[in-house]
Amino acid sequence: MAQQKQFVREIADINENFPQWYTDVVLKTQLVDYGPVKGTMVIRPYGYAIWENIQRELDARFKATGHQNCYFPMLIPHSLLLKEAEHVEGFAPEVAMVHIAGGEKLSEPLVVRPTSETIFCNMFSKWINSYRDLPMKLNQWANVVRWEKTTRPFLRTSEFLWQEGHTIHATRDESFQETIDMLHLYHDFARDVLAMPTFIGQKSEKEKFAGAEATYGMEAMMLDGKSLQAGTTHHFGQKFSKAYDITFLDKDSTHKHVWQSSWGVSTRLIGAIIMAHGDQRGLVLPPKIAPVQVVVIPVASHKPGVIEKATEVANELRNAGIRVELDTRDQSPGWKFNEWEMKGVPVRLEVGPRDIENGVATYSRRDTCTKDTMPLENIADSAKALLDEIQTAMYQKSLAFRDSHVKYAHTMEELGQILDDKCFAKVVWDEDPECEAMFKDKFQATVRVMLDEEPFQDVCTCCGKKSDHLRVAIVARAY
Repeated sequence: MAQQKQFVREIADINENFPQWYTDVVLKTQLVDYGPVKGTMVIRPYGYAIWENIQRELDARFKATGHQNCYFPMLIPHSLLLKEAEHVEGFAPEVAMVHIAGGEKLSEPLVVRPTSETIFCNMFSKWINSYRDLPMKLNQWANVVRWEKTTRPFLRTSEFLWQEGHTIHATRDESFQETIDMLHLYHDFARDVLAMPTFIGQKSEKEKFAGAEATYGMEAMMLDGKSLQAGTTHHFGQKFSKAYDITFLDKDSTHKHVWQSSWGVSTRLIGAIIMAHGDQRGLVLPPKIAPVQVVVIPVASHKPGVIEKATEVANELRNAGIRVELDTRDQSPGWKFNEWEMKGVPVRLEVGPRDIENGVATYSRRDTCTKDTMPLENIADSAKALLDEIQTAMYQKSLAFRDSHVKYAHTMEELGQILDDKCFAKVVWDEDPECEAMFKDKFQATVRVMLDEEPFQDVCTCCGKKSDHLRVAIVARAY
């Protein structure tokens, strides 16, 4: 027990210093390290394995809905960025540019990809001729660079990994439906794979993506009561297609501009997983994205038959498709228990002489930190059932936490109290930018998303005025 306390002492108290707890966890579990350039991160193998699992799960969903992967260059001519005024204005503060290459000054500066709308549009204008070419639904897995002033691993870095979908359609209805469909795809993915409940809805005019007609977001509650934007989808309408002259010959023999959507999630999802599920011991990973789902640890490994039986168990699990690690390192079992707990492995299996004699393995669940035994016979089936149970339990726990931390704000006074209690507030908002500014000025909170719910009162929470277009919105402090 003393050794466990010493191990946990390396991580700040989650209740007293949540930001430091987060930093300690991402570094000590070897998810990332700081890169040599300020604001960058090196994603280490354990962290990248989580991203690979996220990538694999999402990629299958994208392809099942008719999207194809591609890859575009990360260097973009500056002139392309300038074609859509609102877009360039929105990204100007974060853009990194290349002025010299090969020892010579470039005739035109190159932008290091902050996002790829401009270069996709440039190519769409070449590829699209007829309605027969539509819809075109592309996605790329890539890196982007945004020169951030304040950074934190996974949450906000100068370079990060993401996927960005870009689709073009013949009609507004099709492109808008794509925007909404992908929003729900993200929502379902967060629930079913990340065990994370989210609120989805339209963003305010102030919070929408630069150049979009409308932006929709997915907001997740972290354990400190703050919101994290975990994904976005955008309906561009014809803003970009007109700026980049993307037209097609329709069935009625007239040329028309295409309608566009875009959508993306990033390695920020890893930060969301950490802050939505972690505890004082470190990571708690949902089984579906855990790099190691089950760790097998021999106990009293010097005794006859222990290593052999532990190896047999690990092989049986591996052959059943479970991601398993057999830990035979020259460390005490207690040290290994602590390390794998901190790394968030969903299930720990202990195999010792007494277990073998009784025909069982002792298991520990990371989500509840409870111990029990399971039969060695058909252990893969038992382990799979346990992993499914943990996945479901983690979602239910996270949902219960979120729902208990969402409260209705009828007045600004109530709103302030709710936010100070580290909760999300549901407000009734008349979409007045002045009220939105008041939320931020007075409480350092923002409108995260507007929900498709009936208003619970007939006046705006902020200004107290009646309006014909009141919306229910989530207001929260956010990362």
